Amino acid sequence: MAARHTTVLLRSVLSLVVGVVVGVIVTPLLGLAAGLLAGWAALALTSVAWVLLTVWSMDAARTRAHATAEDPGRRIARLVALVGSIASLGAVAVVLLQTRHAGDVASFFLAGISVVAVAASWALIQVDYLLRYAHVYYSDPVGGIDFNQEADPEYTDFAYFSVGLGMTYQVADTNVRTNAIRRIIIAQTLLAYLFGAVILATVINLVTSLG
Repeated sequence: MAARHTTVLLRSVLSLVVGVVVGVIVTPLLGLAAGLLAGWAALALTSVAWVLLTVWSMDAARTRAHATAEDPGRRIARLVALVGSIASLGAVAVVLLQTRHAGDVASFFLAGISVVAVAASWALIQVDYLLRYAHVYYSDPVGGIDFNQEADPEYTDFAYFSVGLGMTYQVADTNVRTNAIRRIIIAQTLLAYLFGAVILATVINLVTSLG
């Protein structure tokens, strides 16, 4: 349990440091909004990479132990991911407005930061829900999602479930058995739809402003 807390703390600190460094580098070059957005994107991508590298190779037994370990910072981390991701959308709007008045090179960098930031926020949310589904599934009473297999699910199964919902807004070849899981699905798909709409709007805006 202590090792888990240490790992979470290290992940948070590393992600924050990477985000601050990137933000400090970008701000003098492209402005405060772009710096904040680039810093957030770096923070989110670092956190996503850390989580995936940590859990991807876990078998069912290790998945269960990891998912059910007590973590006082779990809800705080989820709140930070949610608030930060939604707030980043406002920064994207500001940065996109900058592209209309910036030079050609700066515009392409601003556009790239906007796209990467939205994609990073989307990925962070899917990873957060991947961890959440595993936690709820292995909490008492165990279950809630039927993966149509004899073996207990691993983190990769929950990743499949979460990313599928994030991309298609619907359950694929799994069956949902509990109201608790359904409530989580509703929240995730609404967020995924919001980010999908923003990604589409961002691309359209970039095509019209840079074209």
